[in-house]
Amino acid sequence: MNPTEPKLSPDSQMPALRRRIDALDARLIVLLAERSRLIDQAARIKTREHLPARIDSRVEEVAANARRLATQEGLDPGLADALWRLMMEHFIAQEDRVLSAPPGTEG
Repeated sequence: MNPTEPKLSPDSQMPALRRRIDALDARLIVLLAERSRLIDQAARIKTREHLPARIDSRVEEVAANARRLATQEGLDPGLADALWRLMMEHFIAQEDRVLSAPPGTEG
């Protein structure tokens, strides 16, 4: 342990809470990986249907959904909006790589 870190008391509940947070983080990663695979499917559909990677109305719809769901769950909607917009930018770039790949190489 780093000597500058606070020492936990023997009866501290922090280790158990940290394990729960780590387990939740692992579940979030699984869900993000699933979302990434769905984005790959979307990119293939967009290629066939000649759609762009970025569809601004859809970006705004997804952001609004994230804010609404966050509000329902007691999560800061501004945080949800910021996280989802960052995530969407990443996934739009992922789609764009597929859409701009030479025909037959998009995997």
